[in-house]
Amino acid sequence: MNKDVKTLLENFISLSSLQILGIVLPLITLPYVIKTLGFDNYGLIILASSLIAYFQAVTDYSFKITATRDVAVFRESPKKLNLIYSKVLMIKAIFLTISFFFLIIVILLYPPFYKERTVFFLTMPMLLGYALFPEWFFQGIEKMKYITILNSSLKIFFTVCVFIFIKNESDYWIYPLLQSVGSIIVGIVAQFILIKKYKLKFIWLPVKAIKRSLVSNFPIFVNQSLPTLYNNTSFFLLGILTTTSLLGVYDAIKKVVDLSVALLNIVSRVFFPFLNRKKDAFPKYKTLIFALSIGLAFGCVISYPLVFWYLNITYENALSVLCVLAVGIIGLGMYDIFGMNYFIIKREDKIVMRTTINSSILGFILAFPLIYFFGIIGAAFNLTFSRLLMGGQLFYKWKKYELECKNEPQELVKQY
Repeated sequence: MNKDVKTLLENFISLSSLQILGIVLPLITLPYVIKTLGFDNYGLIILASSLIAYFQAVTDYSFKITATRDVAVFRESPKKLNLIYSKVLMIKAIFLTISFFFLIIVILLYPPFYKERTVFFLTMPMLLGYALFPEWFFQGIEKMKYITILNSSLKIFFTVCVFIFIKNESDYWIYPLLQSVGSIIVGIVAQFILIKKYKLKFIWLPVKAIKRSLVSNFPIFVNQSLPTLYNNTSFFLLGILTTTSLLGVYDAIKKVVDLSVALLNIVSRVFFPFLNRKKDAFPKYKTLIFALSIGLAFGCVISYPLVFWYLNITYENALSVLCVLAVGIIGLGMYDIFGMNYFIIKREDKIVMRTTINSSILGFILAFPLIYFFGIIGAAFNLTFSRLLMGGQLFYKWKKYELECKNEPQELVKQY
């Protein structure tokens, strides 16, 4: 077994362990949480999380891609790593401050949120833990075991605490508190590892360097954050326009699909640093992801009797929602193939950015009428349509890009 294959397998095992724990452990607690808190309170927690998710995309500012890519390239240069580390911390701190300011304003001024302000304010600190955790660094140096160990510890801690501290319906505020405390602790421990083991040092960068990074990373930021418009908005609007109970049902159903999405995401993330070094491996990767996404979509649908029984989902349109969401896995597969692990690796970030903008804005616009008139079915359809549109466009642009490169091999294609 050569070194590359060994590294890929180690990273796959590390990330798959993490992702499986990340999905399975919540599925262990979910029946208990729903039974104890009820779909109304569970839906309220999901609504608060969906509000925070908008700002998670902002505080990340594309670093899961750009910083990972930079670390993968300059992993042997301590000086470069210190610059990357400092840049990420400074920009995250700026956006974290801005995010907290706007969140407080929204929660205080919108009456339904203010009424349940305890849940929303206890959910906010998750942003700090999210900003502190340097997933981008561990992925860039292809040491995913640290991501696995730290996040697995968090998941196990949270799971145990749910059963210990949540005993009746009035304990629903404890759920976001546990999430926030756990994420902050893990973020602090991860920073300690970076400083002690990898000897990273914070360097105060000049304003010009920060501005330059903001401008250069903007296309990827748009590409990574705009999908929140259709993805997270489906949750947010469902909770606002219908009921938190129906939102709770939707989230429970979507968790079945999320298990497959997580597996797809594992493979994509494992191959991302590898394909940055070995671009000729792309054809095999493309075939693998296409087959995997189709198989996962089919598996979601045929597993519904067992899953719905386990989660006590009795909603009459539950199977229809699951089928619609499962089709979206194929769209995500195409996005991972042609966006994340082709155009972005080739530094053609703007191609992916334009595609993401078009798909996300259309998905955002359609979310309002679809959810208003069709409720939970509309939310599922909007999410799947947006994913297929984004993946399909990238597939088309990949075909066109490859043709142009064959005809004009000495020129960069910039026409998309």
